[in-house]
Amino acid sequence: MMSFTLRNLLGRSISLSNKCSVRSFRCGQVMLSATNLKGRHLLTLKDFNGEEIKQLLWTSADLKMRIKDKGEALPLLQGKSIAMIFEKRSTRTRISTETGFALLGGHPCFLTTQDIHLGINESRKDTARVLSGMTDLILARVYKHSELQQLAEDGSVPVINGLSELYHPIQILADYLTLQEHFGSLTGLTVTWIGDGNNVLHSFMLSAPKLGMHLRVATPKGFEPDATVTTFAKSLSEKCGTKMFFTNDPLEAASGANVLVTDTWVSMGQEEEKAERLKAFHGYQITMKTGQYAAPNWIFLHCLPRKPEEVDDEVFYSPKSLVFQEAENRKWTIMGAMVSILTDYTPKRSKPKF
Repeated sequence: MMSFTLRNLLGRSISLSNKCSVRSFRCGQVMLSATNLKGRHLLTLKDFNGEEIKQLLWTSADLKMRIKDKGEALPLLQGKSIAMIFEKRSTRTRISTETGFALLGGHPCFLTTQDIHLGINESRKDTARVLSGMTDLILARVYKHSELQQLAEDGSVPVINGLSELYHPIQILADYLTLQEHFGSLTGLTVTWIGDGNNVLHSFMLSAPKLGMHLRVATPKGFEPDATVTTFAKSLSEKCGTKMFFTNDPLEAASGANVLVTDTWVSMGQEEEKAERLKAFHGYQITMKTGQYAAPNWIFLHCLPRKPEEVDDEVFYSPKSLVFQEAENRKWTIMGAMVSILTDYTPKRSKPKF
């Protein structure tokens, strides 16, 4: 077994141990085996190269085909359990993980801050060690990304990021599966983000170039993505030969886009900023007028929950909108991630074209 250390985005060291070996560098990422993700943490897609992301998507598509389309029973996680820590409430993350893990034969344990002593009567370090002795996997939806890093460092089982203030990797996997299903391939697509420079955008920025996708970003002044993320993402895009463009003009960003994406303008914990944010985001609502600047085949994505000021009903409920397919794919992609991390599963269907 080979062990080595990388520096994550915040400058902290992360140790990767795996049966696979270092082969080469691709788009600024260490190239690991694309077929064995067992035992890996999923804290950010920054830690995964393009082939590994494709592997996750391939496994997700395979499970969806076998279970949903063919009606097969696949108890791949029988006898296993997952601790689901939720500091922030959720619809899609909870339901997709809970039902998905159960569908695969495992036992999900839903835990809020009222259910366990997380950082109050018991340190996070001790909680991580206790949960590691009782479960096979931890998914945590938290406010601070550092809490996920601490769980990963102090525990002995893999940790999945269910959402943090920096990243939302499991949402982006669902977005990519949706685009793969709709367009047949991801390579060459132009994704336009119109909205806040938040965790979902960060995850796009750190993964889209690895899949050969171009990214155009429009945010109001003062609401740009994290500067450190931006610097790394621009470098990644250059190495991968893709384009990444930033502006404060939503219509300029929409030019030539195959995909228009937005998200909530007021996230949990930002309620006191609502009035200021709504004023700053005036003119950022996605409408059919926005679509006139995009490519003829443009579609719309939103991770939900959605507010009308972010996208009007005409777009949201139109054939251009894939938001409910996207929401369902949260289930299949988290299942793909959990199976990949906990087992040696090999997809049965042929590998999709990426």
